[in-house]
Amino acid sequence: MPELTHRHTFALPSHCKQLESFTSVASLLAAYRTDMPVYILGGGSNSIFIDDFEGLVLVNDIKGIDVQHDEEGVRLTVGGGENWHDLVTYTVEQGWHGLENLALIPGSVGAAPIQNIGAYGLEVGERIEKVDVVVLDTGEQFSLSQQACEFGYRDSVFKRPEHNKWIVTHVHFFLPHNAVPITRYAELDALINPTAKDIFNTVIAVRQRKLPDPKLLGNAGSFFKNPVISKQHYTELCGRYGTVPGFEVDAANVKVPAAWLIDNAGFKGQCRDGVCSYQHQPLVLVNQSATSGLAVVAFAREIIDTVYTRFGVQLEPEVRLVGKTGLVTL
Repeated sequence: MPELTHRHTFALPSHCKQLESFTSVASLLAAYRTDMPVYILGGGSNSIFIDDFEGLVLVNDIKGIDVQHDEEGVRLTVGGGENWHDLVTYTVEQGWHGLENLALIPGSVGAAPIQNIGAYGLEVGERIEKVDVVVLDTGEQFSLSQQACEFGYRDSVFKRPEHNKWIVTHVHFFLPHNAVPITRYAELDALINPTAKDIFNTVIAVRQRKLPDPKLLGNAGSFFKNPVISKQHYTELCGRYGTVPGFEVDAANVKVPAAWLIDNAGFKGQCRDGVCSYQHQPLVLVNQSATSGLAVVAFAREIIDTVYTRFGVQLEPEVRLVGKTGLVTL
């Protein structure tokens, strides 16, 4: 059975029945099978194989970057198999503002709109014009506009269960000439009239300081989403625990850092059967020495249950846990 251990950045020992890469729509449709479960994999930075997958894993390897200039800005058409950080690096080297806040996020371009990746005040959906899609079952190809992608916080239309056979082949980005640098996060606030490269370098330095390198310590980045709670709930938490960090989402809701909740629930630096809450960023679970997906699931559930009991806040995973036949929920 083909090995998946080094195909996902959490690096749990795992295998699948069949593994195929595709470089075009034609090769994707030729490799697709209907007699077994199918999972589409990009860079493997947001998927954790918690068991051997009893089916076909298709790896997106569609490459290419097409650049078009006009009076308003730069338009890029990028293959879903391109490395995300390499794309950001390329745009910064050209002196184009727009993606620099998303530097050093692991994974592929094709996975970026699915997860609507975001960091330091920017979500990728803000820079996407449209996404090219193929439907595995029928071979139908179409494009979805930014609005049709239904981008939300770490969410998109691609995550809907009824669209699990939609595969992202290309992503179209627009980087406007008049893009305003986004520096409202504390780590970037000290920058004065920053260039794209200034923000890019600062983001990289911050991420390297806070987050583990998956090449050295297995992880899938932020394991949980930052929960959104009502202002009333937030006020109650502040009354009980003093200053609680929070970011206003709208007139009625506040986003609370999951890292603060996990830290204050006592999990920072704690380990269970080789799975640890990272000592420098408790939102990240790392693979210290785990050999079983059961350890990941058990520790994640313990964190979820404890945070809910203590704070009344329900944490949701950001990562995708893949079991024997498909996605597993906590």
